[in-house]
Amino acid sequence: MNQPSVSLAQSSPTEGTFRESGGALEWRGRQETVRVEPWGPDAVRVRARLGGPLLDDLPGALEQAPPPAPTAAVRTGDGTATLVNGAVTAEMTSTGELRFLRTADGTELLAEERAHFWWPGARLYTPVGGGTHRLEQRFRAYEGERLYGLGQHQHGLFDQKGAVVDLVQRNAEVTIPLLTSSRGYTLLWNNPAIGRVELAATGTRWVADAARQIDYWITAGDPAAAQRSYTAVTGRTPMLPAWAAGFWQSKLRYRTQEELLSVARQYHARGLPLAAIVCDFFHWTHLGEWRFDPAEWPDPAAMVRELDELGVRLVVSVWPSVSPLSENHSLMEQRGWFIGTEYGPMAHADWPDKEVAEPVQVAFYDATHPEAREFVFSRVRDNYLAPYGITTFWLDACEPELKPGFSANLRYHAGPGLEVGNLYPRENARAFHEGLLAAGQEEVITLNRSAWAGSQRYGAALWSGDIGTDFATLRRQLAAGLNTALSGIPWWHTDIGGFHGGDPDDPAYREVMVRWFQFGALSPLMRLHGFRDPGMPLGPGMTGGPNEVWSYGEEAGAVMAAYLRLRERLAPYVLEQMRCAHEEGLPPMRPLFLEFPEDEPSWHVADAYLLGPDLLVAPVLEAGARQRAVHLPAGARWTDAWTGDTYEGGGTVTVPAPLDRIPLFLRDDADLPVRA
Repeated sequence: MNQPSVSLAQSSPTEGTFRESGGALEWRGRQETVRVEPWGPDAVRVRARLGGPLLDDLPGALEQAPPPAPTAAVRTGDGTATLVNGAVTAEMTSTGELRFLRTADGTELLAEERAHFWWPGARLYTPVGGGTHRLEQRFRAYEGERLYGLGQHQHGLFDQKGAVVDLVQRNAEVTIPLLTSSRGYTLLWNNPAIGRVELAATGTRWVADAARQIDYWITAGDPAAAQRSYTAVTGRTPMLPAWAAGFWQSKLRYRTQEELLSVARQYHARGLPLAAIVCDFFHWTHLGEWRFDPAEWPDPAAMVRELDELGVRLVVSVWPSVSPLSENHSLMEQRGWFIGTEYGPMAHADWPDKEVAEPVQVAFYDATHPEAREFVFSRVRDNYLAPYGITTFWLDACEPELKPGFSANLRYHAGPGLEVGNLYPRENARAFHEGLLAAGQEEVITLNRSAWAGSQRYGAALWSGDIGTDFATLRRQLAAGLNTALSGIPWWHTDIGGFHGGDPDDPAYREVMVRWFQFGALSPLMRLHGFRDPGMPLGPGMTGGPNEVWSYGEEAGAVMAAYLRLRERLAPYVLEQMRCAHEEGLPPMRPLFLEFPEDEPSWHVADAYLLGPDLLVAPVLEAGARQRAVHLPAGARWTDAWTGDTYEGGGTVTVPAPLDRIPLFLRDDADLPVRA
């Protein structure tokens, strides 16, 4: 064991001292401790705390520390100290400020920066009580830098430089505090606190409204190398079950067993591929009982058997909320398994339930509590898995969807709401992942409306939430999906057609649906969903309009059916990319620059992407468009998958895009079955 040793003495009252400790570099000064240590290949972790020793047991995304890098080295000199770990070098001044360099040539990748020459410094701690501080961490801004990631947001930006992004979970807004820079670094803000990140021209500032210490992780390398490094330390996704690469059918909502089965039978009768169908919310007796209502679902065993014969999986919606009418409410409240509050009653949302005329005040189980996770899954196991063999669950409203969302008034088992609030969706996915594995299931996938850093290791598939149904919304989903991919979540998709509305008889919406369906067929997962017109008021009896492939008329239906079959032909290729995500951490939906980082224009392309390394997808995103301009990255030869025309990369081509065609290009000698 290495013995700590002071390597640099203080030379002025504003300077601190360095020491090497267990392969890490530590600095202490002005009651602050900063520790920089190797954390995975080509990466370092930085923790800083004011007024006490560093804490090792706070919730975060980084799994157990990897073995020490044999090449990592700490060096001290006159007024500076460095830690070298492969491609990244951390350099610290005697006043405790850090900058990160590319080891190969000494180029500065990122540097902490003081807010003012006098005060405050790059790190600011403002006490907010209970041993927590409002934390600020500042970094230098760089002209021309482009920044990507941060999870899934609906602002429509691909490059998020210039944006202020709230670090909080909301429906369709998913916080994953991972940022990839065009300068060759990727940074994780390893803190589940509520806060924000400001990506300004004058500097970058990360803010946690209440936390106990600063904690971030940084790696050097191109975006693909960064994905490998990040998933190595936060966990990689399991292998996607083969069936899940197919088509999932859903709508809001199938109200009865017979209604759901009739849809599955029609897909089979029409010869249309169908992998899964969803039993959505209000199928339960009461919210938080997690079992079928026999009045509407009289024989689930027979339903599952018939679906099995048709080759279709049943997916069941499970919400984290518990009605006071639920048989589980009293026990869960007594045992402290609900999210608590600092002030006021336990209830966190008003929601309709069966057998009552008005909404009731529902609580949310505390997914950060191990016993609560075990209890909730025990109900799911006993009511769905054990009797019927149902293994796939839709984890809706898992932000959680509180009303109102005052994080400062919440208390979780893991800590105060402001300090740990973003953790919830990951821990909710964990409940099902661990429960299914314990029950002997080897393949796990759950649909989740929210996620946090590390959700991927629990088999969480993310969709983009309750969004609009027009071309403008569709355009925003590409940026959202690409930034999600760069945030470590490989299993991502949208409600095909959007969620809020859409009239299946409206020719304008039919065009939206066709173009969205084409995008969905070339997404990591493919699922049709939505609350179609005419809708009904929220309540146990509600449903929306028809939302099956044949619901959109003969012309649109024929195009959609063709893309269902394209998805089937490409399923083996999709599963190859899922294997890559599982083994290497590379997402199936890739920004062009992930494969072509040297092609400068690729860093600006927000309306096209690569599905795996070999298939460039350019969705049509404008009403009435029948041609499409596409940038083809330099460094490859590209073949139009529909016409066979070939192009050298490094320029833009304009190709036909009639209603039945999404522009697709094959890289170099790739041979994929695009044409039937």
